[in-house]
Amino acid sequence: MNQEAVLKVELEGISPPKRGKVREVYDLGNELLIIATDRISAFDYIMPNGIPDKGKILTQISLFWFDYLKDIIPNHLITADTNEFPEKLQTKKELLEKRSMICKKAKVIPVECVVRGYLSGSGWAEYQKSRSICGIKLNPGLVESDKLPEPIFTPTTKAEAGHDQNITEKEVEDIIGKETAQFIKQKTIAIYTAAAEYADKKEIIIADTKFEFGIYQDKIILIDEVLTPDSSRFWPKEKYKAGGAQPSFDKQFVRDYLLSIKWNKEPPAPLLPEEVVEKTREKYMEAFIKLTGKINL
Repeated sequence: MNQEAVLKVELEGISPPKRGKVREVYDLGNELLIIATDRISAFDYIMPNGIPDKGKILTQISLFWFDYLKDIIPNHLITADTNEFPEKLQTKKELLEKRSMICKKAKVIPVECVVRGYLSGSGWAEYQKSRSICGIKLNPGLVESDKLPEPIFTPTTKAEAGHDQNITEKEVEDIIGKETAQFIKQKTIAIYTAAAEYADKKEIIIADTKFEFGIYQDKIILIDEVLTPDSSRFWPKEKYKAGGAQPSFDKQFVRDYLLSIKWNKEPPAPLLPEEVVEKTREKYMEAFIKLTGKINL
């Protein structure tokens, strides 16, 4: 399978997909076909070359978590077995294998449910200015990457373009209603807590992550990807030391390379060197192996 094929997936005879930075979402009528490509983005731009097997890794990690967390909240997965896909997709099995899912078509709740167990990223930046995140006051004297006394719910807007914006819990209630807001907050914290406890035993710290929820048959379910290196900060537990940035199992290696060449963060995005591509793939694979216990995709 050539790299170009998995950077952009086109399926004949089906309406054109809704194309995200990484995923292609095909509307199959009553269901959705979600395909994770090997695209990788940094600083809001998609790189011209991807990371081999990245889409498969993201999909397989999400499948692991969907199963692990199913007693906390139901999710949108119908099947990831390509033998069970509709007949019109059977000729594309090689392309779809391991990187795609047939999912329930839920109405998306327009809030990104971010949860933080550690002080990092935009949360750290906001804390430095206001000693708070999303209106939640934190103790003074915290340092970058400090573990928080308890996980905090720090939601953002779900922007169609550009950056998501941090919002308060009250603003979430204004957008989706108090009852729904309280429900997704409670589930966000519960999912994160269960996952963080599991990952800790696998020598991974989940510093923060984000979830999306949708409404399907009048019930709120978990949708999109779950607890992947694209949607989370995964840190190696043995190297953790508060007081600065941490090594990670995600695309930070790509960001560091782009900063090192002083890319101006304007198009066109530069081609990633082979060594950066390979090292990034290794990071994603390491997270997959540690979390799932599987050696091969």
